[in-house]
Amino acid sequence: MPPLSLLIKPASSNCNLRCKYCFYQSIAETRNIKSYGIMNTETLEIIVKKFLDYAEHECTFAFQGGEPTIVGLKFYEKLLECQKKYNYKRIKINNALQTNGMLIDDEWAKFLANNNFLVGISLDGPKDINDANRVDPDGKGSFNAIMKTVDLFNKYGVEFNILSVVNAYVADHADKEYNFFKKHDFRYLQFIPCLDPIDVKPGSFQHSLTPDKYAKFLKTLFNRWYNDVINGEQVSIRFFDNLVRIVMGYKPEACGMQGRCSCQFVVEADGSTYPCDFYVTDEWYLGNIKDKDPDELKNSEAGKKFIEVSKHIDPKCRECKWFTLCRGGCRRYREPFVDGKPHLNFFCTSYMEFFEYSSERLYKLSMLLSSNKLRLI
Repeated sequence: MPPLSLLIKPASSNCNLRCKYCFYQSIAETRNIKSYGIMNTETLEIIVKKFLDYAEHECTFAFQGGEPTIVGLKFYEKLLECQKKYNYKRIKINNALQTNGMLIDDEWAKFLANNNFLVGISLDGPKDINDANRVDPDGKGSFNAIMKTVDLFNKYGVEFNILSVVNAYVADHADKEYNFFKKHDFRYLQFIPCLDPIDVKPGSFQHSLTPDKYAKFLKTLFNRWYNDVINGEQVSIRFFDNLVRIVMGYKPEACGMQGRCSCQFVVEADGSTYPCDFYVTDEWYLGNIKDKDPDELKNSEAGKKFIEVSKHIDPKCRECKWFTLCRGGCRRYREPFVDGKPHLNFFCTSYMEFFEYSSERLYKLSMLLSSNKLRLI
C-alpha cells in the first residue's frame, strides 16, 4: 500500500473569514447539511484508530476547513495523544494543517513547531492583492494578521509553505506576486486556480479566473521561476516542479496532474467521508467512518463510480500534442460534465499556450537535473 493520506475538516465549513471566492462555502451551500459543526474528540479518536490500523508504512493526517484552528489547540493535543495510543505498528505519522492564520498566537506556533506540523498558510500576495478578496465578516482585509503569523512561524521555526489562489486580480500581477514572495523569502509556493461554484458557468464573477488571464500568469511566473532556478536561487512552485517530474518520467505527486482520480479520504466534522475535497457533496458521500472501515468506504458504490467517471478522456485531449504533460487536468476544472462525463478542461487553451511557451525549458531543466548539474528544492 502506498503512503496513506487523509484530509480532516474538524470545523466543517465554519470559518472566521469570508473570502469572496471560497469554493468550500459554495460546496457546503449545495448540501442538505451545510455545516457539520465541530468535531468531537470521540470522532477524532475513531478516525485515528481506524486509519492507523489501515495504514501500513506511513500516514498523513492533514487538517483543513473552513478554518481548522477554530476547534482550538486542545483538539490537536488530543490528536497527538490518540496517535501515540494507537500507533501499534509504529508507522511514520505526518501531521499537516492548512490555515488562514487569523488565530495563530505564540502558543499555537510553539505547538506546531515542537510537534513538526507542516503548515500551509493562505496568502494571495501583497496587501492590496490579498485584501481584495480575503476579508473577514466585516469586510476588513486579513493581510496584517497573516503576516504577524508568518513572523511567529519564523520566530519559532514552524515549517510552512504559501498557498495562493490565482483569481483575476492575482493573475494580472504575476511579477508583483513573485517579487513579494521572493522579498519575504517564501521559497515554497503553491498557486491554485480560482474555482467558481460547481453549478455556475465558469468565469461568471469579477474575481473569476479566465483562460487568457491564466495563460499570461503562468508564462510570466514561469519566466521568473526558471531564471531563478537556472541561476541557483532555489524556489519551489508546486505546479512547475511536478511538470519537471513528468518530463523526467516520474509520477506527479499532485493529485490533479495524474490524469485520473483516486479515492481520497476527506472526513467531515461528523465523520462523513468523501472521495475528494472538491466533491464533499451529497452525491459523492461514501459513508461515515464511525460506521465503516476505510476499505468499505473506498470500495463503496460511490467510491468506485468516482474513479470510473474520471477515466473518461475527451477525444480532443488524446489528439493534443501536450496530453502527456497535461493529462486532461483535474476533473473539477472539467465541470460541468457533458452526458455524465468530464468535458474539456476550462483552462485547456491556457495550458496549450503555456506548454508551447515553456516546454523547451522544461526539458532543459530535466536534462540538467538528470546530469546532476542542477537541483530543485
